[in-house]
Amino acid sequence: MTKSGLEFTMLIEIKVPQLAEGTPEGTLAAWHVKPGEAVKRDQNLCDIETDKVVLETPAQADGVLVEIKVQSGATVTSGVVLGVIDTEAKAAAVAAAPVAAVAGAAPSAATAPGALPAAKKMMADQGIDASSVAGTGRGDRITKGDVIAAVEAKPAPVAAVPSPTAASAARPAAAPAPTFAPPVSVPLGNRPEQRVPMTRLRMRVAERLVQSQSTAAILTTFNEVNMKPVIDLRNTYKDKFEKVHGVKLGFMSFFVKAAVHALKMYPVVNASIDGADVVYHGYYDIGIAVGSPRGLVVPILRDCDQMSIAEIEKKIADYGKRAGEGKLGIEELTGGTFTISNGGTFGSMLSTPIINPPQSAILGVHATKDRAVVEGGQIVIRPMNYLAMSYDHRIIDGREAVLALVAMKDVLEDPARLLLNL
Repeated sequence: MTKSGLEFTMLIEIKVPQLAEGTPEGTLAAWHVKPGEAVKRDQNLCDIETDKVVLETPAQADGVLVEIKVQSGATVTSGVVLGVIDTEAKAAAVAAAPVAAVAGAAPSAATAPGALPAAKKMMADQGIDASSVAGTGRGDRITKGDVIAAVEAKPAPVAAVPSPTAASAARPAAAPAPTFAPPVSVPLGNRPEQRVPMTRLRMRVAERLVQSQSTAAILTTFNEVNMKPVIDLRNTYKDKFEKVHGVKLGFMSFFVKAAVHALKMYPVVNASIDGADVVYHGYYDIGIAVGSPRGLVVPILRDCDQMSIAEIEKKIADYGKRAGEGKLGIEELTGGTFTISNGGTFGSMLSTPIINPPQSAILGVHATKDRAVVEGGQIVIRPMNYLAMSYDHRIIDGREAVLALVAMKDVLEDPARLLLNL
């Protein structure tokens, strides 16, 4: 309980949730409510973007958002106060009409009787007429949050462009650079440009990709796979599979199972470098690269060797849905011993994927297309897929890399071996 004059209100601070270990800070991506608006308990007030996920910040109680302390785009850490909810205030009208002035004269901000001290000072600093601000405090008193809302509602003034002479005659001291720059459009006639700050996720992805290329000795090996056996198997059982398991039978589960088969045969492909040591992982956690509105994310399928085809398909479908909604958790994006990237969903024919550190290899899957191939001395048409596996040549020799990719090819062209563990 806090006291202001004779008024008692219940104020609740909105704080940044506890960020995950290894994630010291995040970015306040967006507010979903404005000062003066009513909020409900558990309603998402704003999003905190880290280098892995977007965290929601729910309201702890019903009330009115009376103050925003941190604006969108600012860098925040765990526990930082983002704003304040008043549980006893009334929501401001969506379009409040200005209060008529008494005797033709509107009260100034300094003498407005219905404004709290902090609100009076802010109105005086901003040159805002108290009669144009709708109060949402008890007794319709004007709060600081009401003034902030009024300031945000005012159209930004258009600054006059100074002449070169005036600009050179008096140059003000440079202001400190802001922590976040909003999108800026530069008018260039019929050649417009827009400068948009990178998201925290995009910056993290860029950092890791540069790290991968600058620290690993990346080499890529290729092979082609006749996908007809897998396609025939899928066409035979896809309807019954969906009816029994409640999920569609795709192709990615076959690639996951083929990768696990190869990693078991060549454990160094499933290993990673830690300083001067090579760490051989006795488990198979495979990351599946997924595109999302925020950028590329790689959720992890844990213990793939113990998962069935149906379990893999269900998990991939769940990850894809939640990636689009921005609801993947930190723990689902952490770790992994091997990655599969499926550029074929976008029509890619061939690529050289970049390793996701500290992993030592990544499989690139591409579009399956009908191509002319030679079988038994005859030219035939087969649905072919080009596979590319990039690997860290510091610990994986060409022999292991090539043989691992051949092992994947072999079981994909004879998928019964996946069921028989051959």
